[in-house]
Amino acid sequence: MKPTPRLARLLINLWPPFLGAGIRVRAISADWRDVTVAMKLRLGNRNYVGVHFGGSLYSMTDPFFMLMLIQTLGRDYIVWDKSGSIDYLKPGRGTVSARFMVDEAMLATIREMTATGDKYLPQLQVDVVDEQGEVVARVHKTLYIRRKQKRPVATEVAAGA
Repeated sequence: MKPTPRLARLLINLWPPFLGAGIRVRAISADWRDVTVAMKLRLGNRNYVGVHFGGSLYSMTDPFFMLMLIQTLGRDYIVWDKSGSIDYLKPGRGTVSARFMVDEAMLATIREMTATGDKYLPQLQVDVVDEQGEVVARVHKTLYIRRKQKRPVATEVAAGA
């Protein structure tokens, strides 16, 4: 069963790591191609010097490209996070947010690169911005994507035996 964006948003917002860090999914588009996430600065996500803890900044971006591509590509694909890194560009204060977008060109490239069953390792990026729109951190994600191999139908296996 494919969860609706509304149900997914509710469940993600109640997920204990996000709830504890104050991470909130603000919006998931009906087609899963646009997701906005935000995090207010508060005691639970503040570091020693009073700005956003780097781990919380990374956590707020961690699952979304993977989730979006699982939903948009469908059951014929395997999608995993392979690696990620974050560049901290300035201290994060107040509310920070990140907007994830998947467009048709990206989906077409994925389908083309995986058409023969090969794995594809796209490198994606999302910026975490403050309330003034200034980039606080840049997150780099590498995903593992592969088209699932078709399983032989039981009658084909029996006929070949």
